[in-house]
Amino acid sequence: MSYLALILSVILGFVIVIVIKPKTKIIQLLLSFSGAYLLSITVLHLIPEVFENQQKNIGLFILLGIVFQTILEYLSKGAEHGHIHYYEFEKSTPWLLFISLSIHAFLEGMPLGIEVNNDLLWAIVIHKVPIAIILSVFFKNSNVPNIYIVLFIAFFALMSPLGSLIAHEITYIKQFEMQINALVIGIFLHISTAILFESSANHKFNLKKFIAILIGFALAFISSQII
Repeated sequence: MSYLALILSVILGFVIVIVIKPKTKIIQLLLSFSGAYLLSITVLHLIPEVFENQQKNIGLFILLGIVFQTILEYLSKGAEHGHIHYYEFEKSTPWLLFISLSIHAFLEGMPLGIEVNNDLLWAIVIHKVPIAIILSVFFKNSNVPNIYIVLFIAFFALMSPLGSLIAHEITYIKQFEMQINALVIGIFLHISTAILFESSANHKFNLKKFIAILIGFALAFISSQII
């Protein structure tokens, strides 16, 4: 079920680009909502669960996750948290963006393979939709033939399930469950806060973004009480 949800979230993002062709402002609102949802789940559930185990130096792995995501965003030029400058990849294949997002997707899928966590699953699913939209738009603006775009998106869709599958099948990895979870927490903290708290144009208050963030916080809290 989790594999299917992860794959369908990417397919949904791709279909939205093909059918609706959303504008940049809509994509950024979706990012704000998903970033708020992801941050809520991280703060309300993932962080308490990791520190509850009282493992020594577990906070170090959260910091490592933040550093690692910083490196990934250097490769992607920050596209995954709203720096959507299509001209930078116009008529060229966005390889660095694709590789960065694929590594990110692989890592975020690993905790799901170690232990079933519906809160984390839905946070990743919601986060993946706008990310898939961004990746699809960049590919559509490049010189890549459509058949290859479909193949690349399919590969990206499989990265989180692959991370989950490997973590589930390789017993040795399960010994480092808390460290992996902490690393992913660091990644989530970096990307979600970057989405939420980067300055708006001319440092103006963006009411629509603020509302999207509040909705994300509220739904994350409500869903975590239900699931």
